[in-house]
Amino acid sequence: MSSQALFSPIKVGTHTLKHRVVLAPLTRFRATLDHVPTDLHVEYYKQRASDGGLLITEGTAISRLAGAYPQVPGIYNKEQIEAWKKVTSAVHTKGGIIFVQLWHIGRLGSKNRNPNQEQVVGPSAIPCPGKDFAGNDLEIPRALTADEIKSVISDYAQAARNAIEAGFDGVELHGANGYLIDQFLNSSSNQRTDIYGGSSENRARFALEVVDAVAQAVGEERTAIRFSPGGDFQGMGDDNVEKTWGYLTSRLQENHPGLAYLHMIECRSNIFDDTQAGLADTLEPYRKLFKGPFMTAGGLSNAQKFAEEIAEKTGDLIAYGRAFIANPDLPERLRNGWDLNPYDRNTFYTNGDEGYTDYPFYNKEK
Repeated sequence: MSSQALFSPIKVGTHTLKHRVVLAPLTRFRATLDHVPTDLHVEYYKQRASDGGLLITEGTAISRLAGAYPQVPGIYNKEQIEAWKKVTSAVHTKGGIIFVQLWHIGRLGSKNRNPNQEQVVGPSAIPCPGKDFAGNDLEIPRALTADEIKSVISDYAQAARNAIEAGFDGVELHGANGYLIDQFLNSSSNQRTDIYGGSSENRARFALEVVDAVAQAVGEERTAIRFSPGGDFQGMGDDNVEKTWGYLTSRLQENHPGLAYLHMIECRSNIFDDTQAGLADTLEPYRKLFKGPFMTAGGLSNAQKFAEEIAEKTGDLIAYGRAFIANPDLPERLRNGWDLNPYDRNTFYTNGDEGYTDYPFYNKEK
């Protein structure tokens, strides 16, 4: 049977959740070529909604120049807002709570996906190592100017306002996994010499200013952020991980104690690894510093016992990715100890309903 802690209520922002099993943000490439959500999104999120359960959407572009990958959604124009309204309405009909994850991919973008072939941007002119989807070297970004940084921060705030207009209950800022906010945080990708670079405190400035702007725009109770301290995905690396994210966490607690939640990914997490190797709780230093709701993520779909142990020990919200992809009724399966559907990695990043909305609900008779 299920972990008692996972199925105890917790207040997140102005909402009281009835359980702590959360749909992690998961890029799935099911939007239109114009980055508009479709009826597939409505069905996908509706399937995974539960009474008093929290869903976090896939990364959603904050602007046309946020470097969105092909067929990921945005939330910067009226057509996108109207399409998202159908999603949030479907989730609310089932009693669910839904936050949108706001996303700027920074140096991982491509000028070929920008309207006027604009060069991709980042904190410094340092490309991400490795190749893009087509096997090409990733582009060298142009370092954002101080004025451009202010403009991007404004884009985050406007995207948050758009999210509330679209019916979302809140927003989660994507500050993890090597995207723009994370690029500012890590010393490997940020070698600026102005107030946004150098020390841990300066490299944290952008993230904190984005949180300030979004909290002012929609309220801190509707604002959350996700980090991946110590993660090395997409060229990330920092000289002093605990100092950088410890400072970040302390400042968030000091400046915004009413944040909806703080979401962190275990540094051992690898989205390409299906094993349970290296299980360890690396987030306790930050959990101690933040007094509001704390969410743990990272490879927990294949480590259910470990996930339940964390929930029992800490009271954390637990974000599940792969298991929630394959099990639209995951909370009930965990609550009742029912077997889980296996996920099909081959359909994670395709464009149709296969592997998206066709996973079966649990059938007691079978």
